[in-house]
Amino acid sequence: MRHGPLVAVAGPGDGADARCLAAAEETGRLLAEAGAILVSGGLGGVMEAACRGATAAGGLTIGLLPGRDRTDANPFVSVGLATGLGEMRNALLVRCADAVIGIGGSAGTLSEIALAQRTGVPVIWMLGWEISPLAVPTVDSPGAAVAWALEACGGTTS
Repeated sequence: MRHGPLVAVAGPGDGADARCLAAAEETGRLLAEAGAILVSGGLGGVMEAACRGATAAGGLTIGLLPGRDRTDANPFVSVGLATGLGEMRNALLVRCADAVIGIGGSAGTLSEIALAQRTGVPVIWMLGWEISPLAVPTVDSPGAAVAWALEACGGTTS
């Protein structure tokens, strides 16, 4: 079966501000319109906003959930996978993605950004923290983030 690239959207589940949530929703919509499959941690906040945007545009969303109950997924997850891995699911999220878009800042988001960089998965950050040793590229808009991610994963179906 052929499908678009798997692009992970990482961001805080709690405490994301309105700007991050709006950016996440637009990012999800743009990814779906480009034919990408959105992968996230499947819970609330940035993850839910990105899934909402992708779903509104007819896209497919996958939620890699920390617990053992797939009904914990936000209502915009098409396929919820209960990993039972807790925060260790962050590594799974990064390793299954062709590219990662981080939105906002939280300890979990930082771990996903660092794991992506450490394992060679293309990663970009929007509205996050500036941490110079990581040298993660940043962008200012969902459109720029999606364009970058699609270019990083070849922009073609696989």
